[in-house]
Amino acid sequence: MDAPRKAASHISLRRLALLLGGLAMFGPFSIDTIFPAFPQMGAQLSADKLAMQQTISVYLVAYALMSVVHGPLSDAIGRRRVILGGLFVFTLASVGCALARDLPTLLWFRALQGLSAGVGLIVGRAVIRDVLHGDDAQRLMSHVSMIFGIAPAIAPVIGGWILGWAAWPVIFWFLVAFSILLWFATFFGLPETHPKPARLPLRAKPLLRDYVAIFLNPRFQRLAAAGTFNFGALFLYIASAPAFVLDLLKLDERSFAWFFVPMIGGMMFGAYLSGRIAGKIKGMTQVWIGFACCGLAVAMNVAYNLLVAEPSVPWAVLPMMLNSFGIALVFPILTLAILDMYPRQRGSASSLQAFTGLVSNAVIAGVLSPLLSHAGIHLALGAATFTFLGWAFWRWEMHVNARLPKCPPGEAAALEPTERL
Repeated sequence: MDAPRKAASHISLRRLALLLGGLAMFGPFSIDTIFPAFPQMGAQLSADKLAMQQTISVYLVAYALMSVVHGPLSDAIGRRRVILGGLFVFTLASVGCALARDLPTLLWFRALQGLSAGVGLIVGRAVIRDVLHGDDAQRLMSHVSMIFGIAPAIAPVIGGWILGWAAWPVIFWFLVAFSILLWFATFFGLPETHPKPARLPLRAKPLLRDYVAIFLNPRFQRLAAAGTFNFGALFLYIASAPAFVLDLLKLDERSFAWFFVPMIGGMMFGAYLSGRIAGKIKGMTQVWIGFACCGLAVAMNVAYNLLVAEPSVPWAVLPMMLNSFGIALVFPILTLAILDMYPRQRGSASSLQAFTGLVSNAVIAGVLSPLLSHAGIHLALGAATFTFLGWAFWRWEMHVNARLPKCPPGEAAALEPTERL
């Protein structure tokens, strides 16, 4: 029995999925919970819509910059320490946001939130690959994605409920309570899955050399770009949610569920299906099915916005449901393929993949969303462009490599399922 198995043998896969899913949730919670409060926050902080959008973009920029550190740091000192440290910093940053009384102060603490929020998602992916391989890893990744997918659906609803009886700072106090809960759950419930003999020294020159080698790997570039652009179609709408829900759909601050629930419902069903079909159909086939769903969704979305002058629910949000379903089929296969390329540097590979996606998301939130969110057809065409680019990079990868690589020879499952998911 190897070290990761010894370390994790006392925790069931269901508990591990719940914990890793919860850790992945606090990042999206930081973005989506405050969406309903944008009008109230803008009025109190004397900030217009464009300025309020920067509370998202500054968070994402900081998230992206720090994402290149979380993975290598966990490769060097262990996964558990990095997650606990990140949660501690995030808690302090959320307190600062709750106490902020002007926009510059809020932006500084939002940046600090971004610097720490990536530990759950980025390091959590490495934890999955530490303890499981092959189809088992795909199943756990899919179940974590299902739990993670709940966050964008319930976060704006929670934010709207809080605004019904309190002011916007209480939303950040909610994030404080949530991150404290996660800290204790991690401290008592997550074993160390990256043993000392497998750790790599944290030195700047080798780290930079490894990053350059990973980034310049053409296969990494194709796989990362395929996943990043494909998700960009959905994130364009997520970043534009305040304008899409309040201005285009003409709903109120408590109606964000009309957008988020169908979208996340599609994502959760896709993640569930991905876990169920793991080992039953080829990963390449699953990705093709996912991209087909995404392509059909954006085509329907463009057609609807061309035919209808004023979008309305539920028709305006149904294409996003199908799009998120397709993305959930594509994501675990591409992610595991990237992690399998670097078995001794999974943290670094996960970090660089996350960095690629986060830079794209920051550009979408800070630049494209303000430019496109004033018209439904502009958002639809932007999403269609992202989906096409994601498919094009995947098609390029399939042209170069006929199939996804299997796990490195000699690597067997490091953790036998102690409880069926």
